[in-house]
Amino acid sequence: MSADVVKAHGYPKVNDGARYKHLGPTRGRLNEFIGGHFASVNLAALLFAHKLEDEAHVKIEVWSPPGRSKPSFEEAKRQVYKPAKKGDEFGPSWTNHWFKITLRIPKEWEAYERVQLEFDCSGEAMVFTTDGDPLHGLTGGFDGDRRVEFIIPQQARKAGVAHYYIEASCNGMFGQGGDYEPPDPNRNYRLNSCDLVVPNMDAWRLRWDFDTLHQLVNDLPGDCSLSQRALYAANEIMNVFREGDSSSIKDAREVAERVLGEDWEKVIAKESKTAEKQQGTLWGVGHCHIDTAWLWPFSVTQQKSARSWSTQCDLMDRYPEHRFSATQAQQFKWTEQLYPTLFDRIKDKVALGSFQPLGCTWVEMDTNMPSGEALARQFLYGQRYYESRFGFRSKTFVLPDTFGYSSQLPQISRLAGAPNFFTQKLSWNGINEFPHTTFNWVGLDGSQVLAHMTPVNNYNSQCNMDDIRRGMTGHKNLEVTSNALLLFGNGDGGGGPTPPMLEKLRRARAVGKRHDAGGQLPLVKMGGSFEAFYDAVRKETKNGELLPIWRGELYLEIHRATYTSHGSIKRGNRKSEILMREAEYATAMASLLDSSYKYPKERLMAAWEDLLLCQFHDVLPGSAIAMVYDDAEAKYAALQKDVQKVLHEALAVVYRSSVPLGAETAGDAGTIFAINTLHNYARQEVVRVPTSAHKSVRTSSAQITKDSKEGYMLIDATDGAVGVPKGLFADVRPVSIQQVGVDAWLVKNSNLAMKIEDGRIASIMDLHLDKELIPKGQTGGLVIMEDHPNSWDAWDVDPFHLEKQTHLKFGDVCVKDAGPLRATLTASVRVGRSEAQVEISLDAIAASLKPDARSLIRFDAIVDWREKHKFLKFELPLDIHNDNATYDTQFGTLSRPTHRNTSWDAAKFEVCGHKFADLSEYGYGVALINDCKYGYATEGNVMRLSLLRGPTKPDPETDMGIHPISWAIYPHTGTYTESDVTPVAIAFNNPLHLRLGRSPEAVSSAAPKFSVSGAENVFLETIKRGEDDVSATGKGKQETKTLILRFYEQYGGKARAKLQVDGLVVEKAEVVNILEDHLETLKVHDAKGQAEIALDFRGYEIKTVRLTVGAKKPKTASDGWVKL
Repeated sequence: MSADVVKAHGYPKVNDGARYKHLGPTRGRLNEFIGGHFASVNLAALLFAHKLEDEAHVKIEVWSPPGRSKPSFEEAKRQVYKPAKKGDEFGPSWTNHWFKITLRIPKEWEAYERVQLEFDCSGEAMVFTTDGDPLHGLTGGFDGDRRVEFIIPQQARKAGVAHYYIEASCNGMFGQGGDYEPPDPNRNYRLNSCDLVVPNMDAWRLRWDFDTLHQLVNDLPGDCSLSQRALYAANEIMNVFREGDSSSIKDAREVAERVLGEDWEKVIAKESKTAEKQQGTLWGVGHCHIDTAWLWPFSVTQQKSARSWSTQCDLMDRYPEHRFSATQAQQFKWTEQLYPTLFDRIKDKVALGSFQPLGCTWVEMDTNMPSGEALARQFLYGQRYYESRFGFRSKTFVLPDTFGYSSQLPQISRLAGAPNFFTQKLSWNGINEFPHTTFNWVGLDGSQVLAHMTPVNNYNSQCNMDDIRRGMTGHKNLEVTSNALLLFGNGDGGGGPTPPMLEKLRRARAVGKRHDAGGQLPLVKMGGSFEAFYDAVRKETKNGELLPIWRGELYLEIHRATYTSHGSIKRGNRKSEILMREAEYATAMASLLDSSYKYPKERLMAAWEDLLLCQFHDVLPGSAIAMVYDDAEAKYAALQKDVQKVLHEALAVVYRSSVPLGAETAGDAGTIFAINTLHNYARQEVVRVPTSAHKSVRTSSAQITKDSKEGYMLIDATDGAVGVPKGLFADVRPVSIQQVGVDAWLVKNSNLAMKIEDGRIASIMDLHLDKELIPKGQTGGLVIMEDHPNSWDAWDVDPFHLEKQTHLKFGDVCVKDAGPLRATLTASVRVGRSEAQVEISLDAIAASLKPDARSLIRFDAIVDWREKHKFLKFELPLDIHNDNATYDTQFGTLSRPTHRNTSWDAAKFEVCGHKFADLSEYGYGVALINDCKYGYATEGNVMRLSLLRGPTKPDPETDMGIHPISWAIYPHTGTYTESDVTPVAIAFNNPLHLRLGRSPEAVSSAAPKFSVSGAENVFLETIKRGEDDVSATGKGKQETKTLILRFYEQYGGKARAKLQVDGLVVEKAEVVNILEDHLETLKVHDAKGQAEIALDFRGYEIKTVRLTVGAKKPKTASDGWVKL
């Protein structure tokens, strides 16, 4: 090539230089540009232009309310404040302190882009105007969630003076800090800063530029073009930057544009104004997961919500692309009640689409342990609140942090108008990696929701490049969809998105547009919503047709001990759910029978809201601090007291001239009778009654205890809602107890014989079949296991706990009652510092009226539990073989493996069940029934019921104290579906209510009868008044009388049932959803004076029926019932 040609190309002919590409140390050099050892000379030295902290510019005054009180702004403003200064300490833990801040801003600062107050009280805080309007939340301390700046409005800067109030709380984002240790109640919090500062915003923008490049270097493969170019540009920025010279910042930012794109800021700013039109596959939606209680009590959450959400309203004004989502209607209600001006601001943002309430439910509840009806109410109350305040319902059910997902959730969610489901918790699985990101989740009955588990594997992304990249590389269904959600913002303790996060996302979007970002980074899309995301997925996957399918529960392979921790809370939940069901039925009947009776809608709703609140996923599971359980126990106690009163007020209307049987009725005249609260279930049961309750207890009882303090009544409730005591007739063979050895006892009735020998259950014999249920060489009884989980003390139990166990023995066995109606042995079990007093009973009668029913072997224990890091269980080995056991769950049952063939099977070594678990083979089975427990396991032929634990973190006294626990063994003929285990377990949990009728008319009732025929697999769960009845709401003139009846199919098969209603004029019947929206009109047939309605069910279907009731005058029928 000629010299002229070379010259024309401008390429020098001679090169005397020496240059190699960047060597390894260049990557390390990038660590030294911001902060660190060279902070005084690198970019960190230019981040702030000015700072003032003297009293002439920043005046600080404080008022400290007494104790843990949380006064309103109006009260705080009226107080006398005293001088304070930086460095002062305030406390102790959980107290609140009000600061009055006066700022005097230099005139010359008007020229700066921003002036801000930096207030760091080491804890959380809220800035208020002098009128009490909450403006912005703050988080002090020096952790990653630090946010201490409040921007002074331009108007105040021009005025030169500004006044604010700040409520500062002595707790951090995560309570009192420290690796889930019990909180220190005496911690003080230091006022680290209260400064007026001018940030150098150009320097901050360079910092965000450089951080983006640095992360690209660290998080992308070293051999990709984008990583190499980012390294080159970041190194060049450090070369261009001049120590202490702000003018070099502009040059350094121009270097960053080599990677971010020329004029990228202008391009992104323009796009942000119409962000909803942005294209991209990684949908950035701000989020703020706030645990309604966890390492802090409910009262602190009320403040957290307001702090977090006020901050987001401010960010929306500054970043037009910002969309923020928030869940849990309870938290919105607290904000509405306590911070009304902030709530109005939120409503304005909701109307604009920037603030996006979603999630459907009252709280982000646990879904393992609440009853099916309670799950339905979570949706009912959550969706009704959203609709009443914001004018819409959420279509997306959100549970990012709950410990496993019930198999009936898809159906319940669809019945509540939510076809979408979001979580990420299964990414925590300890054994098997969940195989899908986006999939169709199909529940027990076949209902499906479109489920998405963000591939980012968190719900509180900090928007760093590793998270952005994982939005693509972690996606398990890229073969059919590339869309994914990125939930960003500080979470668990609240806070939400921060300005740096939004700045990172702007830069991530800019980088994502590069040609060499393909295959390395997804393109970030802002301005979207959850519902738009799911719509995009449906469009991309032919309405979900291309997506994989997961059927059944989403079992979480971690946190299995939450089925057991804090046993008293589990008991409070079960007993409260049952009480609410009884009270709603009684009040509904009373409101129909007596026009003067005021239906207690507000009291019932308040009780439901507290019950649903306590089902939050760190409360009911037992994984919160002790303060939370003090609050929850108080709520359960108040609920029991108030709703019991509601119940008895209603029963006094339904059963005229009757009162609860108790000590105060001892001298009254009248007749003892029982109320059967189970619809359509005839019962005959033994009820234990104190003889002091009434003078007729002795004469009405079939058996009196040895000490004469109690009587056993045989209650006959075979005809419906009312039962009466009856004698022990010749058709019932008495039960007996016999000592058959030095330490051996035989308890026997006509169908079962149980032998306790050497402190263990050595034999259970079915006398009708001459069948031994306990395998040779094995025994049943209590067992204790070492419980030292590797982590997450209150949450986890690890499989190796099964390897170290000790069988406990019933000691001091003696006869309490020898029959003829009930035989009871008493025994004590001692271990360590703990003791259990156990009554083991067998009745003369069978557990049900089914012709071939067996009796219950009942255990009633009072456990004084003092063991820490021990796991107490009841175990029962059985001579029954089946690869699967059946467990009670919401509105149905689940089948789970008893074998451990695969890692998926082995992972289920502890599972959740409700009222029973059943192990059956052809011809025979045994159920283990309980009244307040949820942890089960069936390992081969051994069934176990988990009773108590003793973790010490985060509550050092978990489960310490007295626990009443009842459980029972129920042998039965046939397989589970051929048996009556379900109604027997329901009856075990719903005892008969004894009342005293002071007049003959008390035991006859005008209440309507509801029965279901033609389908033994269909159960009637709930009867209540309609949510929109005028009598329920107290609004309007024309009263509507409707009843809501909720049914479910229990066994997994189709059914055609007939609902018969006697005593009501049914003007209209319709199928409605859980929100009580009309779905289908049903035909009502008149069958001999009864309303008869045909109902079709698929397996495990939940069906809600609304009856519109007429207002005809009652007519007395010949059978003593009153027909309306």
